[in-house]
Amino acid sequence: METSLLTVLPERTCREKGKALKDAIYLLGGKWKPCIISALWSGSKRFTELQEHIIGITPKVLTKELQEMEMNYLITRTVNHTKPVSVSYTLTEHAYGTQKVFDALVEFGFTHRKMVIGK
Repeated sequence: METSLLTVLPERTCREKGKALKDAIYLLGGKWKPCIISALWSGSKRFTELQEHIIGITPKVLTKELQEMEMNYLITRTVNHTKPVSVSYTLTEHAYGTQKVFDALVEFGFTHRKMVIGK
């Protein structure tokens, strides 16, 4: 079994580890944020492109999620001065730092699914 930060850091940092984990789950958790991040891995997208890519998300919820993600430095919102004006969303370098987290979650998801339902 590999060593992780959860087991290596001294016991006195248990509270700090909990806070850091809570922050990460807040930033990346929920039903839609992982989907939005996944949709933006391949590059910038306009609002309507995100809606098409993320099945089931309403415009109101997408707007709220994008605002939260921008506030937390996960995405950049760019107003394109075209006719008509369009807005595009791009992952920040900070968001690209989540790639290992998502890769690990995907791998865990595959392993868990295989264990539970055998597929």
